[in-house]
Amino acid sequence: MEKYIKYILWSVGLLVLVLFFWWLMRDPTSQFTESNPGTDNRVADSALVNEVVNIGEKFKLFGTSQSTLKGTWTRFRGADFDNISKNSQPLKNTWSGNQPEILWSVELGEGHAGPAIYEGKVYLMDYNETKREDALRCFSLEDGTELWKRSYKVKLKRNHGMSRTVPAVTADYVLTIGPRCQVMCVKRESGDLMWGIDMVQQYRTEVPLWFTGQCPLIDNNKAILAPGGSAVMIAVDCATGKVLWETPNPGGIKMSHSSIMPWTLNGKKMYVYSAVGGVLGVSAEGPDEGRILWKSTAWNHAVVAPAPVCFPDGKVFLTAGYGAGSMMIKVTLSGGEYKVDVLKEYLPKDGMACEQQTPLVWKGVMFAIEPKDAGPLRNQLICVDPADVNKVIWTSGKEGRFGLGPYLIADNKMFLLSDDGTLTMIKPDSKKYIQMAQKKLFDGQDAWAPMAIADGRLLLRDSKTMYCINVSQ
Repeated sequence: MEKYIKYILWSVGLLVLVLFFWWLMRDPTSQFTESNPGTDNRVADSALVNEVVNIGEKFKLFGTSQSTLKGTWTRFRGADFDNISKNSQPLKNTWSGNQPEILWSVELGEGHAGPAIYEGKVYLMDYNETKREDALRCFSLEDGTELWKRSYKVKLKRNHGMSRTVPAVTADYVLTIGPRCQVMCVKRESGDLMWGIDMVQQYRTEVPLWFTGQCPLIDNNKAILAPGGSAVMIAVDCATGKVLWETPNPGGIKMSHSSIMPWTLNGKKMYVYSAVGGVLGVSAEGPDEGRILWKSTAWNHAVVAPAPVCFPDGKVFLTAGYGAGSMMIKVTLSGGEYKVDVLKEYLPKDGMACEQQTPLVWKGVMFAIEPKDAGPLRNQLICVDPADVNKVIWTSGKEGRFGLGPYLIADNKMFLLSDDGTLTMIKPDSKKYIQMAQKKLFDGQDAWAPMAIADGRLLLRDSKTMYCINVSQ
């Protein structure tokens, strides 16, 4: 019996020893898959490519509106692409009591798409999760009444919000890009469908990690778009839907969340795009229109949301979140060829950087909200000299943190919206932080969408509601 017990104990001990060595030798990560930002809820690429979307198939008219309002905010970052209103009426210098007043609000699908404004009408991309529809919605700026909606069926899998883009608006057209890269052009007044392009189907565009963040551009009645895939950039006639030119993509540039910025350097107009895979400039005029003039792969990050900030002297400031930091490059023309030099590169804690919003240049200085990985300066508004962006002139301080919120300037006042729905008004100054007023307007969540302003009405939103705020005198 004793011998039998010893045998059992010896067998159990040997088994434990074998299991122990097996545990030491096995790879505990063998069944893991790589987790990249935004990929947890992505629809399979094959499903995206194979779904046929009937762009603009549905229209609903709710009513009409006549307005005496003539102000405009026609696209992402406003008319001059700088987030500064040039024609603002006088705005209040401080707030008290129930000021600034919320004039109206509208419930939306979850997202971060910002509005555009044209003469009393508001245009916004939205996604209806119940009906599974992308929709361009038109509202009255006067009272928030919905006037019409142009929509189409498209499958989206919720990924921290859906819609993320700002329409481009002219007197004649409204141009949109939906979360899954469907482009739609309609008549501005009536909402009549002009044409649509599915960039996934036509150009094999890879939908960005958190859906499309690229805001469309209308330039001289041409829709300027950056599909990636089989074409870096394209131009489409707004009146006919005819593709006017396509820029080949031998380097495999992919669509980012960033938007195309027009830039004129040494008298040559071009379109600058901070893509996944590099930054580049494409000719916007002349016999070489649509040709890549210059490109740099020194700037190459997987998640890029802020647009490039282009300066008249040839410098271009680039920034992104998730540890990317920022980079200043300089583009020069010599002997008919463009050259790109990297001047400086900064980690988030060492210089100005942004995660979502694009830095704002004002009277020789540059403002931005620092990303969450910027160390002690995280989420603070900072002011720097563009000539030396790692030299901070001033910050909003540890009590002045704004999350990932948007900002703009109107009537020599800067408006900032915090994640939680707090609106702050400061005096944009090159020497110190000067706060003029602050008020928590609503219990917000993820209030990240670009703002718009016209006729003393400031439009802003959180993830599920758009508000119209009276900031005028």
